[in-house]
Amino acid sequence: MALNTNNGSNNNNTHPSNDGNHDFDVSSDATLAVENLSKVFESAAGRVVALRRINITINKGEFVSIVGPSGSGKSTLLNILGALDKPSFGKLFISGIDIFSLSDKEIAHMRNNLIGFIFQSYNLINRTTVRRNVEIPSIIARMSSKERANRSSRLLEILGIATKAKFKPASLSGGQQQRVAIARSLMNNPTIIFADEPTGNLDTKTGNEVFDLLRLLSSKYRRTIIMVTHNADLAKKTDRSIYIRDGQIEKEILY
Repeated sequence: MALNTNNGSNNNNTHPSNDGNHDFDVSSDATLAVENLSKVFESAAGRVVALRRINITINKGEFVSIVGPSGSGKSTLLNILGALDKPSFGKLFISGIDIFSLSDKEIAHMRNNLIGFIFQSYNLINRTTVRRNVEIPSIIARMSSKERANRSSRLLEILGIATKAKFKPASLSGGQQQRVAIARSLMNNPTIIFADEPTGNLDTKTGNEVFDLLRLLSSKYRRTIIMVTHNADLAKKTDRSIYIRDGQIEKEILY
């Protein structure tokens, strides 16, 4: 499957903002970079520093795992890298764009077009069909109905769940639901896919199958994959592991 399918006039490699001031150019090898990223939460119980001066560069097509114990800050980091949350200090660059210098509307536009998300709990809508779940990002992006149908059909076929297109997600197995989530993450041909414990709710065999799909997206189709995991064995199969402890990078390991 050609995952770089061009959707008519909606070119997913360059996304001009609504006011024309920013172009999301994905040609750079450094797909994502973080400079001195920190996150502080203020609460009645006091100040909690969740992240401390994080510096990371991730290249196009790289498969990176973020590893750490519960409470280490890895999910907070993933949320900021995916522009779902904002840091207290520091900068995030995706394809050379200073993300948090954009307006909220521009960030949402960038997030829908350049980023795909896969969650541990799938986050599918059970009242609608598998096909409709997969198509949601493209509906938001205003992709044509013809292109949307063609692309969702091809993704479901490649992921081995074409026969489930008209089913509701609740009738599928955990592994099948995660394949639906992967198809949804690919719908707008993203540059980066963020996966938050994507195998956490799956048995070992199914989890390995899902991981192998992510590995294929990175190695064959040059999609940048950033995965949070507790699974040390899976982490060793990625290109690089970044270990987080107490909100700081403890170490990085290249494989």
